[in-house]
Amino acid sequence: MNNLQILNENGKLVVSSREVSENFGKRHDNVVLKINAIITSWTKDTALKNKVSKYFIEDTYKDESGKSNKQYLLSRDGFSFVVMGFTGRVADVWKTKYIEAFNEMERTLINGQPKLSQELQAIFVIDKRSTETNLRMDKLENDMPLFNIDCKELQALVRKIGIKSLGGYKTPAYQDNSLRGKVYADIQGQLKRQFGITRYEAIKRSQIDSARGIVSDYILPLYLQDDITLLNNQTTLKGVNI
Repeated sequence: MNNLQILNENGKLVVSSREVSENFGKRHDNVVLKINAIITSWTKDTALKNKVSKYFIEDTYKDESGKSNKQYLLSRDGFSFVVMGFTGRVADVWKTKYIEAFNEMERTLINGQPKLSQELQAIFVIDKRSTETNLRMDKLENDMPLFNIDCKELQALVRKIGIKSLGGYKTPAYQDNSLRGKVYADIQGQLKRQFGITRYEAIKRSQIDSARGIVSDYILPLYLQDDITLLNNQTTLKGVNI
């Protein structure tokens, strides 16, 4: 998509989640899932739930077959929050293009409508300054290392995936302290290798979703698979006459 489509939705400048996904090279269903997760999290937080409607507007569109599908319309703040974690040169280029497009649309709204009262013009200026402040704060927050609660969440996920890899907490492989420790260490090692860090705290908050994905997608190396299978099968065969 070569043209940026900033829309005027009842006086609010928005961009569709479909356009964001296309220009940033993301699957639209994944972008929708990310926004759904944000909304679910914010709805449970008294300090954030009133911001949902200011950031995201649920909408639908029809595909080529005529089927209606879900999409979101993102305000400038909603757009900034969603794409903050997108990294790389191409992503940065698109971020600046969108911010410039939002600015141009705001100038058009202010300067292109001479009948706007001074109060309304002031509102646009204040909103722009507020957005710029939010962008700086979001960047600061996303560049921060993980909070203690985030580290504990990752540790709990490591244990969960480790137990699953060992065949369950009732299996002989799990009961073997040495083998269990090797599995946990390998999961943690993979996570730390991916980010080039030695401690969970060094992972940035903007990378928490990637960290969860790395742990959740963990695959045992063959030598550990063999050790686990051998130990679990040995116990299964106990007492069986061959």
